[in-house]
Amino acid sequence: PPYTYLVWQGWELAMVNVAVYTRVSTDDQAREGFSLDAQKERLTAYCEAQGWEIADYYIDDGHSGRNTKRPEYKRMMAERSRWDLILVMKMDRIHRNSKNFMTMMEDLEKWGKKFTSMNESLDTSNAVGRFVVDIIQRIAQLESEQIGERTYMGMAQKAESGKGLLGFNPPYGYGIKEDDLAIIEPEAAVVREVFASYLAGKKMKEISEDLNHRDIHTRRGNSWTIYSISHLLRNPAYAGFRRWDKILVRTSHQAIVDIPTYNDTQKLLASRIRDKKKSKIKLLDGDIQTFVIQ
Repeated sequence: PPYTYLVWQGWELAMVNVAVYTRVSTDDQAREGFSLDAQKERLTAYCEAQGWEIADYYIDDGHSGRNTKRPEYKRMMAERSRWDLILVMKMDRIHRNSKNFMTMMEDLEKWGKKFTSMNESLDTSNAVGRFVVDIIQRIAQLESEQIGERTYMGMAQKAESGKGLLGFNPPYGYGIKEDDLAIIEPEAAVVREVFASYLAGKKMKEISEDLNHRDIHTRRGNSWTIYSISHLLRNPAYAGFRRWDKILVRTSHQAIVDIPTYNDTQKLLASRIRDKKKSKIKLLDGDIQTFVIQ
């Protein structure tokens, strides 16, 4: 039929308008059946079989389901006047956190909207259905947390080996070449100047003002500030080390400043902190490959 009648909470809709939501995270990209095209194709066919009208497709590519900070998810919720029902292929496509899922369900109930998962064929209009949904969501959250734990362990092992970038952006003065940091010489010259100026007695404010006056900008094209100068001076990457979580490892990338220069800078930074309880520093040792930061 061209349309169906659906009775919800004492009122009927001549046409069911559907928000089709699809999502893949970075980890999902390689998993068969989770591609965005596969989800969209199956959900479109499902809507046609039900006689539902698709209001719009909301597609989050490369976003985790553990939080709601997803552009298309936010757009879908903002455009709730356009649709009557959210349709997903599987429940974990919309949320991998049971609290966020139940919050969404409360909002949908308040707005008079519905939610349907094609694979689970769930009815959330009764207590049993909502209970089953809650159990499935908790299982999905457990799976997500276990994946997170395994990822953390893998990255910790990678950090201790000193190999790879561990997903962080290269600091000012470096680019990426062959999965490692590579010096960008014009920026590296600025880094050396900042360290030298600070050790010569200049204050961070003076250094930042001087760079800005000379139209030397940060990597993002912004003006230098006290905070960006402080962050630069404290970054062990410039001395040939890489930090991840509480692990500090000496790696193979080329240093921009030597270890004595870096250590002298840390001592000077600590001496200028008024609250001595906050002036703890971690000096680098060229003979030690791995530090655990307390």
